[in-house]
Amino acid sequence: MQAFEATNHYFDQAAARMDLTGNMRTMMVTPDRELRVEVAIEMDSGQIGNFIGYRVQHDNARGPFKGGLRYHPHVDVDEARSLASLMTWKTAVVDLPYGGAKGGMNCDPSKLSRSELERLTRKFVQQIHDFIGPDKDIPAPDVGTDAQVMAWIMNEYAKYHGFHPACVTGKPVEYHGSAGREAATGYGVSIITRETLKILGRLVAGTTFAIQGYGNVGSYTARFLAAQGGKILAVSDAFGAVSNPDGLDIAALDAHVAAARKVVGFQGGDAGSNEQLLTMPVDVLIPAALGGVFDAAMAKEVQAKLIVEAANGPTWPEADEVFSSKGIVVVPDILANAGGVIVSYFEWVQNLQHFRWPLEQIQREQETRMVDSFTKVYEMSQRKGVSMRTAAFMLAIGRVGRARALGGI
Repeated sequence: MQAFEATNHYFDQAAARMDLTGNMRTMMVTPDRELRVEVAIEMDSGQIGNFIGYRVQHDNARGPFKGGLRYHPHVDVDEARSLASLMTWKTAVVDLPYGGAKGGMNCDPSKLSRSELERLTRKFVQQIHDFIGPDKDIPAPDVGTDAQVMAWIMNEYAKYHGFHPACVTGKPVEYHGSAGREAATGYGVSIITRETLKILGRLVAGTTFAIQGYGNVGSYTARFLAAQGGKILAVSDAFGAVSNPDGLDIAALDAHVAAARKVVGFQGGDAGSNEQLLTMPVDVLIPAALGGVFDAAMAKEVQAKLIVEAANGPTWPEADEVFSSKGIVVVPDILANAGGVIVSYFEWVQNLQHFRWPLEQIQREQETRMVDSFTKVYEMSQRKGVSMRTAAFMLAIGRVGRARALGGI
């Protein structure tokens, strides 16, 4: 099953419980626009590098397209379609005035120099600048991109359209970015985890966690959970995993990662693999890496009682069925990791107003919106007798469907 097919499977599960016509279903799953561009740059060696870039704009019934740019060797149009669709439902779940988009570059940023990465980014913007903008489509960081890449995008976009910092979010704070944006997704995951544990009659303090992926999202999630007394027993990255049955010292781990650029080799834990981490007997498992982590076979080995999807699309439909049969609660990605786009929205608003908000206000507003969204999803799941994933899609589909109906064809 392809990624976009899996996303539409979850859509169909929810839509089947709603009064949607066939025409409305087709409109809501079909992307509005798909761009595929060749990006050719001169490499440091003097050779010409040819890369393919994508931008899929899924739906803008509720506002401008919004979604990240991913630089990774696995980037292709199917992945972009899936992630753009998920952004449509994600922004609707947390009630932001956005639609969904996604895209990126098929490349390996770890093999590109800083100057090559900058040239690649600027050339990409030259190809798509007419299709993005503060009232059209607002990109943001994703896997393989960061605040610096967003700064290059803003700077290059200005060459064609003038000063518009709201054309992209996730920028450095010193370059019209927002306080709290870097930590926003991980902070949001910790909030959703806390709220889910609360309805299960537990606290973060004393609960055991395993986090797959120790990049931006996974590392911030670990810090926020550890600060509340959570025991992080294991973390992993692309190179392997480390674990400690007494809990990892997150501050020491962060110091190690800052120097080594990977969790492997950390002296405060035992070495292991990503697969071992996913099957550890912990209370909460948090996938925070790439999608497609759980297939049916892997799902059968999972021992955690709660999964919080910090990554986009980590669970294939057949794995979701296994989790349901085992009584494992799954908090879906379109709710769990929505903190990033919420604070991106705050950054966009600040840029449009040319006014800066303090961190305390941003985190307070983010928490309020995430708790409110969690409550609505959970209450719907209980009222309709469906999983939290289906409830989240139902809430999102209802909001997007009403916007389409009110706006007309």
